[in-house]
Amino acid sequence: MGFFKRLFGLEARPPVEVIAIDDRNFRKEVIESPLPVLLDVWSDGCAPCARLAPIVMELSRKYHGRLKVAELNSGRGPKTAGKLRVMGTPTIIYFHKGRELERVVGFRGQLYHEEYINEELLPKAGGTMPVA
Repeated sequence: MGFFKRLFGLEARPPVEVIAIDDRNFRKEVIESPLPVLLDVWSDGCAPCARLAPIVMELSRKYHGRLKVAELNSGRGPKTAGKLRVMGTPTIIYFHKGRELERVVGFRGQLYHEEYINEELLPKAGGTMPVA
């Protein structure tokens, strides 16, 4: 049965957990997070944002328990987007211990984000080793 589960993609996979951020919960969910955070800032009608969405979901699955993945719709959290000086979407901002470590403006593929997470972000967060 294990073979067929793998063949058809039915094996147990970590859940997708993406936290919705707004002006009220940004501090608690991002700044005060004990885990490093990937914050995806997007906007309605943004085609590159739509292309990035499944990548963000997969990153949430792949790094479940080691990385908090959050999203901010810039139209629903304008104060937070302004404080973060987001000038365009999509923007991915990586945080650790309340500090911004990296900002990626525009679409970048999954490999780019995985390399940053594995080689820079997780090692800074306590030497967590990447999953093969």
